[in-house]
Amino acid sequence: MPTLLEDKIIAIENGNILSPQGFKTAGVHAGLRYSKKDLGVIISEIPASSAAVYTTNQFQAAPLKVTQESIACEGILQAVVVNSACANACTGERGYKDALEMRTLTSEKFNIKENFVAVASTGVIGEYLDMDKITNGIQLLSPGNLNSDAIDFQTAILTTDIVMKNCGYTTIIDGKIITIGGAAKGSGMIHPNMATMLGFLTTDAAISSENLSAALKRVTDHTFNQITVDGDTSTNDMVLVMANGMAGNQPLTPEHPQWETFIKLLTKACEKLAKQIAMDGEGATKLVEVEVLGAKDQEEARFVAKQIIGSNLVKTAIFGADANWGRIIGAIGQTNAMINPHTVDIAIGPIQMLENSVPCVFSEDDARKYLHSPFIKILVDLHVGNGSGKAWGCDLSYDYVKINASYRS
Repeated sequence: MPTLLEDKIIAIENGNILSPQGFKTAGVHAGLRYSKKDLGVIISEIPASSAAVYTTNQFQAAPLKVTQESIACEGILQAVVVNSACANACTGERGYKDALEMRTLTSEKFNIKENFVAVASTGVIGEYLDMDKITNGIQLLSPGNLNSDAIDFQTAILTTDIVMKNCGYTTIIDGKIITIGGAAKGSGMIHPNMATMLGFLTTDAAISSENLSAALKRVTDHTFNQITVDGDTSTNDMVLVMANGMAGNQPLTPEHPQWETFIKLLTKACEKLAKQIAMDGEGATKLVEVEVLGAKDQEEARFVAKQIIGSNLVKTAIFGADANWGRIIGAIGQTNAMINPHTVDIAIGPIQMLENSVPCVFSEDDARKYLHSPFIKILVDLHVGNGSGKAWGCDLSYDYVKINASYRS
């Protein structure tokens, strides 16, 4: 690992959910899916301050309700149990009881207080969990701290994902090495507000649940809330962070001189996972980043950026390598943000398309060549203020329709 300097954030090569001290994971095949791993757990060696943000979909699934109840008790978690294949959403009282039973079974298996266990599920909506398989699967869980254990967990939480999402970063706070790690799943139904996927973060930093919650909410506004794949919001999903304090730093608060260093550390991890989710959108071939400058304020900049990346017309043009900047200007004009119709600049990659709302002469061949790249950058300057913001998404391909037309079959 590179030499760490105070306040400097360093990416960990092959960093993952187990990069911080004191965490273990496992993933097993419980039989909810035909052959792939489908049940996983994260364990902290000691109780950890915890916080989460949740989907704004009005049909919040049973696991979210149970997790909210767990965190509300003491703000502490020591385990998170996760299943794929079945969302346990829109399943009424039976679904809620099943989520409670998952919590109880995990509590008993690992000798942890019930309210120290969170529950998460992902998969098909409106189907009941096979609790016999869940019960047997939980008994098979044997957490470890090897890289293979992290991979087992990451595999167990996937649905239509093509690749695993993980990250790890580290810094120095109070002279102590502070590390954060993450794992996530998300491929479709990604239009977070918050959160429409599953994201799990672990850190060995010392911080109270209250301050951790404030930090997470602040960071998600700039990261997970700024990704979109298809404009749909799921019933289940959340981002959850556990901080076990094993690094030995002084407890982090907004008054701590290195509070902003921790915010940067958390932001790096969340942004990395968010980009990985956007890149792995169902049927996606390109990661797209939109940066908006010169907005009235940061909130409007983020809103305009997300409006552009969420436009199906923009996304399909990028898939087809068509430098149709008119679709971008159309998306901007749909917003309620402060816009001066005579001062907008648009560039796709290095190619200026529009300057002061006047079309620029550019090479269609050069633009087409750039749009065949796996990473596309759209830069917009509104020239009405000092606000800036980014959003991430992907192109919209034929395969998106194929995948979602047969999701249950």
